[in-house]
Parts: sequence; C-alpha cells; structure tokens
Amino acid sequence: MTNLSTRAEKLAAFDRLLTIMDELRAQCPWDKKQTTESLRHLTIEETFELSDAILDGDADEVKKELGDLLLHIVFYAKIGSEEGNFDIATLTNALCEKLIRRHPHIYGDLDAKDEEAVKQNWEKIKLKEKGNKSVLGGVPKSLPALIKAMRIQEKARGVGFDWEEKEQVWEKVEEEMQEFHAEHNGASAEQIDKEKATEEFGDMLFSLINYSRFIDINAEEALERTNLKFIKRFQHLEQSAKKAGKEISDMTLDEMNVYWNEAKTL
Repeated sequence: MTNLSTRAEKLAAFDRLLTIMDELRAQCPWDKKQTTESLRHLTIEETFELSDAILDGDADEVKKELGDLLLHIVFYAKIGSEEGNFDIATLTNALCEKLIRRHPHIYGDLDAKDEEAVKQNWEKIKLKEKGNKSVLGGVPKSLPALIKAMRIQEKARGVGFDWEEKEQVWEKVEEEMQEFHAEHNGASAEQIDKEKATEEFGDMLFSLINYSRFIDINAEEALERTNLKFIKRFQHLEQSAKKAGKEISDMTLDEMNVYWNEAKTL
C-alpha cells in the first residue's frame, strides 16, 4: 500500500497542479484553445472510464481516472477565472458551505440517528435551496433511464413517499409482470398493442428497480455486471468457434450453446 501523504504534502501537490494548469493554459496550443463546451464531452468520457475502472476493481486505474477528472475540474475553474465567473477557491468554498448547510446533524443541532434520516434531510434542504417546485425537479433530464428511475425513487423516498415493506414492492413487481403479460402474451397469435405493451414493460422495469433498492442492490451496477458477463461469454464463444475453424453465422444455436455453456464454467 502507498504511504499516505500528510496534509502539507496534499496541499503542496494541489498547488503544483494549479501551477501546471496555469502554465499549460498560457503556453500549450491545445490547452489554450479549450472552452467549457469543448471539454464537456471529454469530461463525460473520463467519467465513464472511471466507472469502468471501479467495476474492474483496478485501484491503479481508479487513481489514474480520478486524476484525469481532477484535471478537468481545475481546467474548468481556470476558464471560469479567466471569464470572471469563479475560480478554484470560490467553487471550493461554495462546496464547503453547501456541505455544512446540508449536514446540520454535524454542524448544527439537528438529530439524525441513521443513514436514512440523513438522506431525507439532505433532500429537504436541497429542495429549499434550489427553489424547485417539485421534489423531482433536481433529477437531470439527460440521465440514462435506468439511473433516472433510481434517482426518482430515492428522491420520492426522501420526503416519505415510499412503500413500507419490501414484500409490498415484490407484490407490485408481480402485478406489473402480469399486466405486461396480458398486453404481450408470447403464446398468443393475436397482434399486440405495442404502445400499451411498451408502457407495461416500462412499469415492470420501474417496479423491479424499486425492489432492487429495497434489498440494497444497485440496479445499474447489477445490469452492468450482467452486460460484462455476457460480453465475456460471447467473446469466448467467438474465440472457440474461430479455433475450431467455424463461422458463428454458419453455426446452429445448439452448436453455439456448447461453447456458451463451456464459458459459464470459466
């Protein structure tokens, strides 16, 4: 394990980064051209790369990707200072003040006995601060649908709108599954109403995500793990078929399943 730095060493390292950022902005042709808009898509990409590193459990890669994200934060702050909007000190102090406001159980006289109480109070304070007309107003519109469903449910729970027991949620899952089956019965030859089936399928997914929250499973993480598992097994299928001199497109499903089942044991 790497020896941890002292507070003085941490401050010195951050000061060094700020100095390098000033130098790059003044001297490097590429860095001089960047704007908040040109950095935006790169920041999104770096965030996904950090997510990959976390899922891979690779501490060295996590450190590297966190460093890249830190660079972006410093870069945005540098541009903000040039435009007279904010700098690294003003945004950091604003963050500190927000953390103090949203933790009255630490910096005030509010009592919060557990994590759930902290989360509920956080959402109430956030709602007042932002002046949103709706509790759900703070959920970004551009979030991927699965993550958006998770955040919507969390925010509703933050103000007390939630099921009481996980058994109730599972009953809702079963109800939604039945409603979807009624709209899309695979055994029936009748033409389905795609609009209704799509709506019921969405309801079913939403209820499953809700249940995952009740049993403390992150639905996004669970689905991504399954994605990665499928990729690994499918790539084994491709490689095994290639070694056998076969083309997947020419194989029967039974032939492919031999390699697929083999991949499950690896």
